[in-house]
Amino acid sequence: MSKCEQCIVREFSSLKALNKEELLQIANCKTSYTVKKGEPIFAEGESVNGIYCIKEGVCKLSKLSANGKDQIVKLIKPGELLGQRSMISDEPANLTAVALEDMQVCFIPKTEILAFFDKNNQFSMNVMKSICGDLKEADDQMVAMAQKNVKSRLAATLLNLETSFGKNKDGSLHIQLTREELSGMIGTATESCIRLLSDFKKQGFIELEGKKIILKDHNSLKKMAE
Repeated sequence: MSKCEQCIVREFSSLKALNKEELLQIANCKTSYTVKKGEPIFAEGESVNGIYCIKEGVCKLSKLSANGKDQIVKLIKPGELLGQRSMISDEPANLTAVALEDMQVCFIPKTEILAFFDKNNQFSMNVMKSICGDLKEADDQMVAMAQKNVKSRLAATLLNLETSFGKNKDGSLHIQLTREELSGMIGTATESCIRLLSDFKKQGFIELEGKKIILKDHNSLKKMAE
C-alpha cells in the first residue's frame, strides 16, 4: 500500500476520489519536504505549477494590503490542499502561504493532476466543490466584516481558532498568532486588537499569558460572536 493511500490528505480532500492506480501515480511523482516555521510555501504572484498537500502543520494564507499590512485570509490545516484555484484558472497565486509551525508538505505537479480530470469525473467534481466552498467562505467573511463589529469578529475568530486547531495541554490556543496577525484577521488596527483582548481579559472571557490566549467563558464569547 502506498503512503498516499493512507495519507490524511486523501481522507479529507478532493484526492479521496482517486483510485489505487491513480494514487500510485501520485506517489511516484510527488515531492515531499519540510517547511520550517516562518518559511513561505509560495508567494503572491508566483506561478503555482501544481497542488500542495498539507500533511502536518498549519499555514496562513495572506495578502499584503496597500498600506503594507499582512491580511490573513485563511488558515490551512492538515488534510487540506493548496493551489487548486490557481491550477484551474491558470493564474499566478493570489495569496502568500507561510508556515505558522513546522510543516510536512507534498507537491504534485500540475500535469499529473490535470490528467485525472479527463479520466475521473468524481475527482473533477470534488475539486470544483472545494473551490466553491472557498468562495462561500470568502462571501461569509466579507459579510461578517461589513455587518459585525470588531468585538464580534474577535470573539468569533478566537472560538474558531479553538474549534479548528485545538488547545495545548495548558488550555491555551494551539495556534499562537501575533497581535498583528490577529488584528489582520479581524480587520482592525493592532492597537485596537490589543485593547479589545485586554477588555476581554478584564471581563473574564479569556486569560492572557504572554502570547498565549486561553478561552474561559465560551458562552459569553458565543453570544458576542452572533
